[in-house]
Amino acid sequence: MKLTSQHISKIFKAVADPTRREIFHALVVASVAMPITQIAEQFDISRQGVTKHIKTLEDAGLIAISTQGRERYCLADPKPLKMVYDWLGFYDKFWGNALDRLDDHLG
Repeated sequence: MKLTSQHISKIFKAVADPTRREIFHALVVASVAMPITQIAEQFDISRQGVTKHIKTLEDAGLIAISTQGRERYCLADPKPLKMVYDWLGFYDKFWGNALDRLDDHLG
């Protein structure tokens, strides 16, 4: 899957907020789908607030939501973060090479 500029922006927006990072982290550590109710219990904000954060994470492709009966379950999908990591790898190489050239020039 090719990462578009819009998708990268959604991922960065999703992980920019500390509460969303904590929600995502809790889901990754759990490694199983968790009900939104259980997720909301871990935070000192309303369930509605948690649901808004979850929606942002879902829009970024970082979690999937399924419904079982009356409960909605969230499951983390860290693959988009790997795609961003790979995308950032280009810039890591760029800066590494630029700093090596500077070191050669100064040295």
